[in-house]
Parts: sequence; structure tokens; C-alpha cells
Amino acid sequence: MPRVNIEPQLAPAASQPLLAQIHQAFGATPNMFKAVANSPAALQSMWAAFGALGKGTLGAKLGEQIAVAIANRNRCEYCLAAHTVLGQNAGASSAEMSAAQVGQASDAKTAAALAFALKVVEQRAQIADADVTSLRQAGFGDEQIVEIMAHVALNLFTNYINVALDVPVDFPKVALK
Repeated sequence: MPRVNIEPQLAPAASQPLLAQIHQAFGATPNMFKAVANSPAALQSMWAAFGALGKGTLGAKLGEQIAVAIANRNRCEYCLAAHTVLGQNAGASSAEMSAAQVGQASDAKTAAALAFALKVVEQRAQIADADVTSLRQAGFGDEQIVEIMAHVALNLFTNYINVALDVPVDFPKVALK
């Protein structure tokens, strides 16, 4: 049972326009956004971050692969389910999303990004020069390296919201690994 309100009609008035945008974008309002809507500032921050990163240079597929890896690591069933669907919508196969869930990929560039993202999460950003060098050797530049960090930060935010507030999963469930 959620630990905060997830009834959109009970969200503050300042959240209502963003909830309408979210509903239009998804065709429904995912429970995570309903929970975050309790704070108009948090909802605005989250929605803006999704929008900005959606226009980034990494591409939607890699962004979703990073998201499922982090969700699995943080045991966030909500984000694992949501980002698996979004990843498949972005062109990833179910096998690619399943591999990404455990930080693996068949291509070296994606594998490097997933390994880096998971290392940042697991070591709380206490990484070494060699970790960034590995990304560069895989073909990532400064823009993409910073963007990977932004994806990590956004996914930590969403994972923590969903886990801490016990937000009910409203996407097809995916088993944690």
C-alpha cells in the first residue's frame, strides 16, 4: 500500500497541469507520477529531467538500458517494470533488456555504459580515472559521460521514490535478478 497519496484529484492544484501532460504522454497517469505529484516542485523536477534526457545524445534505448540496470541493482520493481516497457518501445529486444538488467550487453559501448553506471551506483560515485577512461575508450565523450551521470541521478531519484513510498507497480511486472 502506498505511503503517500496516489489519487491525482487530491494532488495540489500546481501539480494538475503537469499531471495532464504526463497523462497525455503515456495515455494514462503512472502511479509513480501520482505519488510525486504530492510535491509540485518534485514533479516539475522529475518531468523536466525526463524531458531533457529524452533529448540527449545517448538515445532512448541506452537510457532505458541504464534505467533497468539501476532499477535491478536497487531492487526497484516499479522502475524495472516501467523501463522494460519503455526500452522495448525504444527498440530494444526483450533479450537486450533482460541482459541490461544485470549490466550486460552484446555490444561493447553499451556494456561500458552499463558497467560505469552500476559502478557509480554501487560505489556512491567514488570511481577512479580508469572508469572514465574505459568510457572514453568505448567511444563516449564528455557530453555523454555527464549524460550517463544524469541518467544515474534521475534513476536513483525514481527508484528511491518508488521503493521508499511503496508505489504500486502499474506496468507488466518483471522479475528482479
